[in-house]
Amino acid sequence: MGAQAGLAVEVVGVDFSYGGLRALDGLSLTVPRGVSFGLLGPNGAGKTTLIRMLAGLLHPRRGTVTILGEPSSPQTAASMGYMPQLHALYGELSVFHNVDFFTRMYGLGKARRQRVEEVLRLVGLWERRRDSVLHLSGGMKQRLSLACALVHQPPLLLLDEPTVGLDPELRATFWEHFRVLNSKGTAIIISSHTMDDAAHCGELAFLRAGKVIAQGAPAQLRAATGRQGATLEDAFLYYVRQGLDRG
Repeated sequence: MGAQAGLAVEVVGVDFSYGGLRALDGLSLTVPRGVSFGLLGPNGAGKTTLIRMLAGLLHPRRGTVTILGEPSSPQTAASMGYMPQLHALYGELSVFHNVDFFTRMYGLGKARRQRVEEVLRLVGLWERRRDSVLHLSGGMKQRLSLACALVHQPPLLLLDEPTVGLDPELRATFWEHFRVLNSKGTAIIISSHTMDDAAHCGELAFLRAGKVIAQGAPAQLRAATGRQGATLEDAFLYYVRQGLDRG
């Protein structure tokens, strides 16, 4: 099947295993452009494996991955911002120089310093810009990782558990910024196991045992349960039971 023009990501029939452990099992999903798309599921559901595959760090054993209308490749990877679950920062460098390193990688030229300041102010680290990463708390390192992913203004963001360790006020600031990015056409794929993150997404995919068991807008997924006032957790459990009944 050809890639659809309005899609940021198309994954079709993807399998991936770590040795004898199957992490993705015939997984298929589509992600529109200009949305925040949540991957929701328990630990071991395949969320991080899928994010790493979209980033080009893993390759499917079977199936296809299309990014922004092109087959996944090193070239498509340059069009993304990727924030891993475990930060990949340079501990001996300052906060400023960690972000500036990525501006150099992406060839931002004369716009470098302005972009570094913009993203560090967004994540609340501008006043700490001269500090070594070694002196940051875990939550601050999380914020710095997000700044590095955002600095080159990519059309696709891959964020693995981006709000872990953030206080509620900063989390709200992030989601406000994500909505602005969506309005400009940026697609944001967020893996999470928290219902707060899921409720902010325009569309969700429920993952379980390496499969997508449901995909749709949060309101649609809740309505499928047939229960008034159903939560997203209720919806997830509903689709789990549906799958068990079919099995």
